[in-house]
Amino acid sequence: MNAKMKKRMIAVSGVIIIVLILVLAFVGGNTAAQTLSVAEAAENPQAGQKVQVSGNVVQDSFSTAGDTLTFKIYDPEGDPATQLEVVYDGAASSTFGNDVTAICTGKIDDAGVLQCSELVTKCPSKYENADSALTVEQLLGYGADVYGKMVKVAGTVKDGTLKPAGEGDRFVIVDESGAGEIPVAFDGALSDEVTDGATVVLTGSLNDDGSFAATDVALEG
Repeated sequence: MNAKMKKRMIAVSGVIIIVLILVLAFVGGNTAAQTLSVAEAAENPQAGQKVQVSGNVVQDSFSTAGDTLTFKIYDPEGDPATQLEVVYDGAASSTFGNDVTAICTGKIDDAGVLQCSELVTKCPSKYENADSALTVEQLLGYGADVYGKMVKVAGTVKDGTLKPAGEGDRFVIVDESGAGEIPVAFDGALSDEVTDGATVVLTGSLNDDGSFAATDVALEG
C-alpha cells in the first residue's frame, strides 16, 4: 500500500470516527432525561421532551383504572399548592402510597400531564419498639372492647398479601402463635423494607369488621 493510499484510509477512518461520536452524542442527548423540579415541570412543561421529576404523592390523589395509575406530586420543600399530575401505565409497587417520594420519568403532554414510563418510589425506614405492643392474638382476644380505640399491635407481614395503596387491604399481619390474622388498611407510604415476613409495629384501631385501620406502620427495631 503506497503512502497516498494510507493517508486516504486514515482520513476516511477519521471521518467515520467523528460521525460515530456525533451520532452517539445525538442519541445520548435525546434519551437522557432532563431533571426538573415539580414547579419547573408545572410552569415550563417541556412538552415532548424526556424529563425526570421527583415529588411526594399528594394525599388521596391517586386512582387506578385497569393498569393505569393516576396521581399528583408536590415538592415537600416548596409550595404544596404547586402540583403535577402523573399518569403511569404500569403496576405500582407495594411501597406506593400517600406522601411517598415518587421519582417519575417520562414526557409531559400538551395538557401538562407527565406521561410516566418509569416510576420509582422511596420511603425512609421507620423503626418502633414492640415492647408495649399487643400481639395479634391479644388484640383479637379483646374483641369489641377495643373497637375504635387507639392501640399498638405487632405482627409479621403474611406472605403474598402486600399491595399498593388504593387496592383494598394493604397487607395482613399474623403472629408466631398462628392464632388468627388481621387485615390492615393503610394508604400511607411504606418502606421497601416492609416485605413478606417482616415484623411491623402498627398504630391505629381495630374496626368491628376485624380489620385494622393503621395510622402508622414501622419496622420493629
